[in-house]
Amino acid sequence: MKLFYSPGTSSLLPHIVLSESGLAFEAIRVDEHTKTLDNGDDYRTINPLGYVPALQLDDGTILTEAVSIVQYIADKVPAKRLAPPNGTIERAKLQSWLNFLSAEVHVGCFCPLFHTEVPDPVKATFRERLTSRLVHVEHHLARAEHLVGTDFSVADAYLFVVSNWARPANVDFSPYPNILRLRRSVGARPAVQAAMRTEGLI
Repeated sequence: MKLFYSPGTSSLLPHIVLSESGLAFEAIRVDEHTKTLDNGDDYRTINPLGYVPALQLDDGTILTEAVSIVQYIADKVPAKRLAPPNGTIERAKLQSWLNFLSAEVHVGCFCPLFHTEVPDPVKATFRERLTSRLVHVEHHLARAEHLVGTDFSVADAYLFVVSNWARPANVDFSPYPNILRLRRSVGARPAVQAAMRTEGLI
């Protein structure tokens, strides 16, 4: 398998999950601005929209969208318990958290904060929205060690990835001790450290 990534973006999520899985894969860096690979190839031949991540399977099939990719990976290694089994209520809860983090936190709040053309008053609205979403996660983690069940899952990895954007987005996470606790736990995992080292993030 080949994972196409850009350092520090949402492609860190499948990078972490692939590292956790123990499956063999090649990490291929994409220049986020020029959409080229290190060998000069145009990444848009892999994903015409030009954004990461993309996972190319051994048979040439291309998967895009991080939350789909990580569930595919998790289902390849059920013994790793990266996601509950399909068809269970716990899997539905996992998908609920993945969708929430994608729509309400990642795209719905953080992304506008990084766009220079978005006016500051509009960014203030997104910051307010982000606060309410983080409070929701914080309250959940006050009574649970992980987002889903008792095991580390791909949802915890996603929360770790989006919370990495707090500093560049100038978002204060100190009011969220339970999120910070989970961040420390996830960040200490050897597979997470390995993925971040490969991307030059640590």
